[in-house]
Amino acid sequence: MLVDALGGRAITANDALSGLAAIPGFDPDVIFLDIGMPGIDGYETCRRIRSTHSARRVVVVALTGWGHANDKQRAFAAGFDAHLTKPVDPTAVEELLTLAGGAHPRPLSA
Repeated sequence: MLVDALGGRAITANDALSGLAAIPGFDPDVIFLDIGMPGIDGYETCRRIRSTHSARRVVVVALTGWGHANDKQRAFAAGFDAHLTKPVDPTAVEELLTLAGGAHPRPLSA
């Protein structure tokens, strides 16, 4: 809803395989990805995004309840560009979307 309110367009997938299947048809600039998904977790999903959709650099953001330093390091090692811990400050999301619309964002952790 926040992405839509900021003038963007968003779709929702309820699991990793649905999300991966939606990428080619939707062609997102930014992907907000939960780490604790059922089945394939967010770490593996991010690795698959990076290996399959590397022709165009999409910004992948961990949006998760897992916010310890180790969780953040693991997210960046898996290929995430940013890590946001729930509950997320809407201003951080807006900043990230603004950065993604221009240059590649610096690692962001909140």
